[in-house]
Amino acid sequence: MKMKISTIALAALLFVGLSLTSSFAQIGISIGIAPPPIPIYEQPYAPAEGYIWTPGYWGYDSDYYWVPGVWVEPPRVGFLWTPGYWGYNGSNYFFNDGYWGPTVGFYGGINYGYGYGGQGYYGGQWVGNTFRYNTAVTRVNKSVIRNTYFNKQVVKNTGSRASFNGPGGTTAKPTAKEQAAAKAEHIPATSTQQSRVEAAKNNPDLHAANNKGKPKAEAIKALDRNNEAQAGAGKEKGKAGEEAANGNSAFGHKQGDATTRTTGSQNNAHGKAESADAHALHAKKATLHDRDTAQIKSKSHANDAATVHHTSRHAQVVSHQPQGAPTHTKGQGARPEKKKKSENEGPGGGH
Repeated sequence: MKMKISTIALAALLFVGLSLTSSFAQIGISIGIAPPPIPIYEQPYAPAEGYIWTPGYWGYDSDYYWVPGVWVEPPRVGFLWTPGYWGYNGSNYFFNDGYWGPTVGFYGGINYGYGYGGQGYYGGQWVGNTFRYNTAVTRVNKSVIRNTYFNKQVVKNTGSRASFNGPGGTTAKPTAKEQAAAKAEHIPATSTQQSRVEAAKNNPDLHAANNKGKPKAEAIKALDRNNEAQAGAGKEKGKAGEEAANGNSAFGHKQGDATTRTTGSQNNAHGKAESADAHALHAKKATLHDRDTAQIKSKSHANDAATVHHTSRHAQVVSHQPQGAPTHTKGQGARPEKKKKSENEGPGGGH
């Protein structure tokens, strides 16, 4: 009962509007233990142009676990990432989810590094439809990515590794600009980000109970390798599905065990036999069709000849109609049939 009352009271406090929470914050976790400090880690190189760095943070399940930062393709051109952060309300620590939006909002003043010094993002910027990287704070291979610039003046080193906002952590307050950003259009974390959270949660080496709040670099690299392998497998699976849909029998024949391949070969032989029978039947039908067509053409020719002969006789009869005899027509679109003019007929119409 006490747990229910505490939860209701906490929810009421959060929704009436704490100064440290944004209007977009989605608060799903609230606990009584502060998260460990932000560990020192090395940022990997940006994999390709257009990717934006999303910093690592402490997640929570049965205990805290480290979710390593990752380069992510933004869900929309011009959008930036506002990291999630832990805040304190006087009795519990609660987590505010991150989001994508046209500007960076409040993220607790946490110094996540690599452009996220506690306010805004200085690791790069959008210029039209192109994202440019600030090499003063972002690791970029210039031989691969050309859209770069260098601005060291925006570097803010607070020296703090605090991972939450509140007593004992950061004391930043949201600015008017950050409050406005919280009310702008937002998009939640992408599937890539969500998958990374699940992978980190299921990795014992990334839990604070096992690494004392200092995850090893090798554990992070292992997570990256697993994610890359899964992504590669997903692409190969998708490619296989496309090739199967396009009828790539050679690819399909290589799949499965020996039994599957034997069955596939038998089915292939059976298909070839049916194809040969179908071809023979088609040839027979074609022969019958040609014979019937010839007979029809022959009859049609005879009928045409008779029709021509009948038409010729009808024309002779019309040409000998008495002059001045009216020609009656049926139908709205019918026209009077003209009388043929005799070769000996003079201008006056007499013979």
